[in-house]
Amino acid sequence: METFGFPSKQGLYDPNFEKEACGVGFVVNLSGLTSHKLIRDAETISRRLEHRGACAFENKIGDGAGIMTSIPHEFYRFCLKKEQNVHLPPKGEYATGIVFLNLYEEEDVKSHFQKIAEEHQLKVLCWRSIEVDNSSLGSLSISTEPLMQQVFITGSDLSVELFRQKIYLLRKYSTHCLQEVFSRFYICSLSTEIIVYKGQLTSSQLWSYFKDLQNPDYGSYLAIVHARFSTNTFPTWERAHPLRYLAHNGEINTLHGNVNLMRAREGVMRSSIYKDDLKKLFPVVEQNMSDSGSLDNVLEFLVMAGQRSLPEV
Repeated sequence: METFGFPSKQGLYDPNFEKEACGVGFVVNLSGLTSHKLIRDAETISRRLEHRGACAFENKIGDGAGIMTSIPHEFYRFCLKKEQNVHLPPKGEYATGIVFLNLYEEEDVKSHFQKIAEEHQLKVLCWRSIEVDNSSLGSLSISTEPLMQQVFITGSDLSVELFRQKIYLLRKYSTHCLQEVFSRFYICSLSTEIIVYKGQLTSSQLWSYFKDLQNPDYGSYLAIVHARFSTNTFPTWERAHPLRYLAHNGEINTLHGNVNLMRAREGVMRSSIYKDDLKKLFPVVEQNMSDSGSLDNVLEFLVMAGQRSLPEV
């Protein structure tokens, strides 16, 4: 969960006053053509954002770094076939995302998550271990390093739009439920279109840490990279960017007012899509989020439940 790895209120530190300022960049193929070269271009951008990120008392402890790409369908299809003899459905007919877990709770978390998925007409196709190399990480980053598992989810007999809606409901509702029960549960992204790799890393560590990003078969037409400078926000693995819809550079000075107003609106919200299930999406702004994380929660909610386009939101 978001609270894993940072301290409670003490002395001059109060998590209620946390804000951040970071560095962000993106590269895209306007024709929608995927390639590994685009990933390497994103790496160049990321490494040149090193000065925009921050380090702790060891240079090996970053405030956070990550990348969002389009789902590398062919790469995942090959991996699942080779590793588990699992046949991945056609692109767009499944959702995937990386989940942060506690090693000692892995099986229980997966079991609970699967039950929630089934309750919403979804099926967990399989889990895949994310291969990492933490040899370059500092002591603090390693001490709070999560177990990373990638989940693949399908929804038989569901239309494309209904599937997307249920995937959002699953991410939101499972987050509310499982963070109350387990010491760690965080979904970096869960989508039919994009995937997020991130962590409490420096911009340089990002590329050696995730083995997937080094594979020449990993292709994308989109990449958003982020280097986090948590000026007033305690860094954690979960708080690294990109988030599910954005990578943010700046501080939000009206944070508390915005969060409270959003919570007040929940009492009068209605949705023709989610109907009675709308309450499962509350609170819209999840607990212990950074300022950017709170903004991302609302952005995601207005797109998925508010039926608004991303540019309009």
